Formats: sequence, structure tokens, C-alpha cells
Amino acid sequence: MAKQNFSVARIETRTRATVGKFERHIERKNDSYENMNVDLSRTPMNVSFKSCGELTYNEHLDEMIAAGTVSLKGLKPDATVFDEMIMDVNTDYFEQNGGYEYACRFYEEAFHFAEKLYGKDNIVSAVMHADELNTAMTEKYGRPIYHYHLHIMALPVVDKEVRWTKRCKDPELVGKMKEVIHQVSHSKKWKSEKALDENGYPILNSKGKQVYHASYSILQDKFYEHMQEAGFNGFSRGERGSTAENLASLEFKIKKDKEKLSNLQEKIAGEQVRYEENQNAFMTFNEIDNSGKKSFTGKYTVSADDYENLTTLAKQSYSAVSEAKKLQEENRYLTRQIWSLQSEVSRLKTALSELTEKCRPYLEALKAAPKAVKEFIDGILERFKKQEKSILYEPIPAPKTQSQEREKRSKNKNYER
Repeated sequence: MAKQNFSVARIETRTRATVGKFERHIERKNDSYENMNVDLSRTPMNVSFKSCGELTYNEHLDEMIAAGTVSLKGLKPDATVFDEMIMDVNTDYFEQNGGYEYACRFYEEAFHFAEKLYGKDNIVSAVMHADELNTAMTEKYGRPIYHYHLHIMALPVVDKEVRWTKRCKDPELVGKMKEVIHQVSHSKKWKSEKALDENGYPILNSKGKQVYHASYSILQDKFYEHMQEAGFNGFSRGERGSTAENLASLEFKIKKDKEKLSNLQEKIAGEQVRYEENQNAFMTFNEIDNSGKKSFTGKYTVSADDYENLTTLAKQSYSAVSEAKKLQEENRYLTRQIWSLQSEVSRLKTALSELTEKCRPYLEALKAAPKAVKEFIDGILERFKKQEKSILYEPIPAPKTQSQEREKRSKNKNYER
């Protein structure tokens, strides 16, 4: 059975302090990419739909703040300021529809979707990557196949009304709107929405509480609908909670665990270098033996320069020993983390394989007769809801009083006699 293609639009939050690392990846500012299948010879084929030129993302933001275009007022230093939205569809989808040229048209339309979502002025950068090799597809097709996807770096801006307070000298202005500022606020930009039925009434759960649609789930819906209306077909959004979506989630979790594992290994390697440098610094203390001169009284005298060198080396020694112990402990901790992650990745792969196999008949039936399968599932869910309601509203017998219990025991004794 051919693999079904699914669209993905997800958000990763970035702070002013962390965005630089991702900027170097998106804009290809690194000299090499050891842990990724980046083919730098194809980097010129990457397509930039929006750029801030020679400025960095943070420098571009500073200019917008200075111009009054956006405001960071009230945000903490470590607050989310940038949204990185990654838009993606299976690599196979583009190979089936024309490859690179088709991907360029597809993601240009996806970029226009992001403009509507965030506002044109709030898009900092938009780059389609065409230089990352997909090793699985390369093996399948017997030639280099590249994974096309789009990175959008944007500012989550909402309009905030500022009203005149009681401190205003004109009483008639108090409470009235003073100005509207464009506030950067990730939480307000991505609020969950109330779930409504086909008649516009709120959907309630079994406890009578309002059901909400997660904001990122709404993003998936809007992206899929926009691309379908623009004429790009042949892929699915996927039903919420469906098997296909669960499988995709497992695949994504495996990928993230592998990335975390790789980062830990890099960190261990870096800490090992620091440890070796400290050890080398400690060994240079042998130079102490050549410092100072012995006087006729048996005491040693040193020059001002030698004294300064000796005290510096002594401080370095104490610091190096403490740092080495700390690094050794951290090394052991990170090693245990790697073992744990390797075990988790293995477990997830097994779970993914088992889930795929279990759901194969359902997916085949869904492909062969989607309408019949949907009606069948809807029928089961309807029966389940009726069962749940009957259990929920079944009357509970009132507890018996003490007098009723005594009367029952008296009757039983008379019966025994």
C-alpha cells in the first residue's frame, strides 16, 4: 500500500537569546553541518521569499521597535518573541508532482498563507530549503532526493488597545481608547478557540464543560484548507486523533529524541575538551620549581613577577581541580541520559512498528471505501455516546436508614424460626 501524504504546520518558539542558533541554520550562515544531510553545493537553490537583508533577526526587530511598528513592553527578557513555523509535506509528494519546481510554487503559496496569518510586516524571514538530502527516498529512487520544506520566522503580534486612565487630566477621556499598539505576545496570538457544533452552539464534554480546539490544531486546519483552495491536492490533513496522526506523532518524537541524543553527545565532546585543557593547565605548574632563589637563611625569595605568576597558577590549580570534578560528574550524568534516550528511541520504534501493523487493515479499508468506514465508525461512536449517557444518568438508590436495617434483620430472624 502506498504511503499517504500529510501536510504539517508546526510552531517552535524562540527567544531573543536563542534565535541566533536557528537563524544560522535557516539562513545557511554556518560553514558546515556535521549532524544534518545538508548538501552545500545545492544551497543556492534555496528560495528566500522574505529576508531582512544584512541585518540579523534581532537587529531587524530592534529597527521595528525603534520605528514603533511593534512593542515588547511588559515582556520578560526570556519571553517568546519569535515564532518559527515549519511547513512540510512528505518528500514523496513533491517527487510525484514535479520535484523542485513544484515545491517552489507550493511553498510560495504557503508563504502567502503565513502572511495572512501574521501580517506581511511581521514576517522576518521565509526560506524554502532544497539542500537537505532525504536518505530514505534517495535509497528508494536510486538517485539524490531532497526534502523540501519551508521555515518562516515571524513575530506573533496582536493589537492591544491602550485606554486613558484616571490619571488623565481630562475626565471625559478616562476609559476611552488612547491608542492601539502592536504588542508581541505568543500566548495571545495562539489562544485556543471554543468548539462549536454545526448549528453554532458550544460543544460540551460529559461533565458539561466547554470543549476547546487547540490553537495548533486550528493552524493545521487553516493551512490544509488554504492549500486545497489554492489548487494543491494529493495530500491529507488527517483526522484528529486518527491512527495516521498518531503514527506521525511517534515518528516526530523519535526524530526529536534522536536530535536530543545528538546534542548530548556533542555536549559531552565539548566538556571533554574543556577537561583536557584544564588538565594541561594543571601540568604547567611544574614551572613552580624554577621560581625563586634560596637565601643563606634557608628561605626563598621571589621577584614581583614570579610572585604574581605563582599566585595565578595556584588559583588556576584550585579552579581546574574543582572544574574537573564537576565535568566528570556531568559527563557521567549525560552518559546515563544517552543510554536512557537510546532505550526510549528503540522502544518508540518498536511501538511504531506494532501500531503500523495493527492499523494496516483499517487504513486499507479506509482507502478502499472511505465513506462506508466513516459511517461504520460514526455508528460505533454514536452507540458509545448513548451508553455513556445512560450510565451517567442512571439513578443511584438512596442509602437505607438504621431503622430500615433493624426491621430487615427482625424479619429475617422471624423467618428462620
